[in-house]
Amino acid sequence: MTNMKDTELTYLGTSSKEHFQELDEIFKSVEASMGYLPNAYLTMAEKPELLKAFSNLAMTIFMSNEIDIGTKQLIALGSSLSSGCKYCQAHTSHAAERAGINEEKIADILRYSESDKYSDAEKTVLDVAFASGRTPNQTTKEHFENLKKYYSKTQIVDIVSVISLFGYLNRWNDTMGTLLEDIPEEFVEKKLKPLGWV
Repeated sequence: MTNMKDTELTYLGTSSKEHFQELDEIFKSVEASMGYLPNAYLTMAEKPELLKAFSNLAMTIFMSNEIDIGTKQLIALGSSLSSGCKYCQAHTSHAAERAGINEEKIADILRYSESDKYSDAEKTVLDVAFASGRTPNQTTKEHFENLKKYYSKTQIVDIVSVISLFGYLNRWNDTMGTLLEDIPEEFVEKKLKPLGWV
């Protein structure tokens, strides 16, 4: 990332949001929700119909009330950690904190299975998030049998929806080389690294 010019936000180079006036409503909504505009949105904006479709899908998944937003962000973080996407790891850890998950719990996610900071239901959902983020996918029928102990069918659909959305984002951002924004980078550097985050 450090070898990129300041004006480049991905390997392709990216225009500023002023070049996409017709997408201003989407940009404002995302900024209000996340506290900044992700550079990934600016790359997708090169094909406005793609950004609109992605934005609608993301909104549908995150506006559903089946699973609370903090759990959704932990699911997204777990699958992004498993897939290895650093950009999404920074985003989802910052978003988890914004959703009310404390920093110690976020920093402890790699040892969630033995951590007392995670409930049995959370451990079960993270088992699926981590298994599904791997290549090849390592989810099993047993994962779903365990999920059914804590979650309804519609909640399980929401869980898999979050994982699948971040499967797309993990591939998009790692492939495009999306440059991390200051806000999530500062969160990781100042809040998580002092707690042992690697």
